[in-house]
Amino acid sequence: MKAERMLMGNEAIGRGLVENGCSLAASYPGTPASEILSSVVAFAKELGVSMHTEWSVNEKTAVEVALAHSYTGKRAAVAMKQVGLNVAADPVTRAAYLGVKGGFVIIAADDPGPHSSQTEQDSRFFAHFAKIPVLDPSNPREAKEMVPLAFDLSEKYEIPVMIRPTTRICHSRQNVECSLPIGLVRRARFEKDPTRWSATPQFLYRLHEKLNGKIRDISGEEGLLPVRHGDGGTATCIISSGIAFAHTFELLEDMGLTGSADLFQVLMPYPLSRAFVDRIGENYRRVLVIEETYPVIEMQLTGLSVEGRRSGLIPSQGELTPEVIEESLRSFFGLTASDDVPQAQGQGKRPSLCPGCSHRAAFYAIRNTFPKGIFPSDIGCYTLGMNMGAVDTCHCMGACISQGAGFYHAYAEDGDDFPSIVVTIGDSTFFHAGIPALVNAVFQKARFILVILDNATTAMTGHQPTPQTGFTADGTPGNPVLIPDLVRACGVRFLREHDPYDVHGFISCLKEADAYTRGHAGGVAVIIAKRPCIMQEKVEAPLRMAVTDACNGCGTCIEFFECPALIYEGTAVKGKRKKGRVSIDRNTCTGCGICQYVCPKKAIIPENGGRI
Repeated sequence: MKAERMLMGNEAIGRGLVENGCSLAASYPGTPASEILSSVVAFAKELGVSMHTEWSVNEKTAVEVALAHSYTGKRAAVAMKQVGLNVAADPVTRAAYLGVKGGFVIIAADDPGPHSSQTEQDSRFFAHFAKIPVLDPSNPREAKEMVPLAFDLSEKYEIPVMIRPTTRICHSRQNVECSLPIGLVRRARFEKDPTRWSATPQFLYRLHEKLNGKIRDISGEEGLLPVRHGDGGTATCIISSGIAFAHTFELLEDMGLTGSADLFQVLMPYPLSRAFVDRIGENYRRVLVIEETYPVIEMQLTGLSVEGRRSGLIPSQGELTPEVIEESLRSFFGLTASDDVPQAQGQGKRPSLCPGCSHRAAFYAIRNTFPKGIFPSDIGCYTLGMNMGAVDTCHCMGACISQGAGFYHAYAEDGDDFPSIVVTIGDSTFFHAGIPALVNAVFQKARFILVILDNATTAMTGHQPTPQTGFTADGTPGNPVLIPDLVRACGVRFLREHDPYDVHGFISCLKEADAYTRGHAGGVAVIIAKRPCIMQEKVEAPLRMAVTDACNGCGTCIEFFECPALIYEGTAVKGKRKKGRVSIDRNTCTGCGICQYVCPKKAIIPENGGRI
């Protein structure tokens, strides 16, 4: 039975995994890939499919769990964003050498632009580097259709296979054909082979040789060769893949250029067919490659003169929107530039922490307690603490703790009194990559304050559970792993838990921690700022705040606290506020009451009594 459903790209991929015999799916949340695993959970329940799903503590762990699952002959998949693939690099690259048994699919969602990432790196390039095939869908329907292709290819050649959707594929919607699961029933059977599964360097030369042979054979797979759109009657061609192909196809029609060039859709950017490369060289004098984000296809067209990213015709950075591609096509075909040049967009209102967010209270306390401090932070919604002057660095998952140690050692080496260093990291990020960094900092005798912002969820990517919450991906109970136990096990001797809504108490806790770091036997001091995310349905705030006539419109609460519920009403001259006052947006205010600590005039108070 088949029926069409309107699905988001990530939902289509999740549906494809459930329909095609995947019995384990693991992920770590990260935009644009976050909805893939939750979709797997939903469709597995809907279709009555029994499978293991998990939010792993990081991408490396997810790959290793799924990889062993495939060793038993069962199908497994992992999903992550492009920077998560960096975390998983070690097991992925070795898996290419050792291979798999059951189909093993890696879904790496890229973010050209980038819209919500540290980089706009191209996972197709990673696949090339790791020597694993990669499939590049151009719409949600293709993304789902590539799932069975990837599983079959993986099992035929016993190799991991990557599917690489991008943000526009992951989050766009399309009618997608849905079927019942194929009913693939396999019993786990692991065949021991130490020369393969635990291969030492003496075996790797032979395994690498076999891998190279697999790649050569895969490049010739008939069903994955580039598809030509055009009659072949021209000496000009355009080669494209992914969402860039979809845009290019439509633009050629809209611009009346359909017959001016043959258009090739590359389904598998790596490995690119050698026969296809030779065919392009023999039949076409002008070649344009349109791909995002790196010149992966272009680099494999060895010996050919092509235009694209390396020639500068296609921009070397940024998302290939239809407007960008149109200008490149006009240049390639010698047409006049379009008069409809997209105007630069205004910056708009900068992102801010949610009203009532406990992180805002923690950052306010940190910044006011240590006005000359150094504040390394990490990846998450709490990165927005930079708006409050409480985040100085943000690098990659878990790096803040190591950077805190690095700052300390730099100042300690000078023999001077070191500045207060306050590191902030989220609870999910701490599980992901913070624990080894904390072990290292304690062992190396670093001295700084670590504030773990524990809001009991992975808030920025959709409220996925953490190991501490006690629930697995499908909502069933797991075995909770508690952050305080982990902190103590890392060797930390100063540990406090405190509600950041209690601003005065939290400031006292920060001062106590700072004194410890400077004491004779001091080290890393850890404070767990514990308060559930305000966006969780079960969270209620009790206070109704009001602004009294004591408000003189100084703007301190707006500039240094930045709660979206606080609105400045008045005039501004040359960007400076003049003759106004602050009001509270009742539709936005959550009643957390933290603003009462911020106003220097004590003009913000709770109407119904409460903290002061």
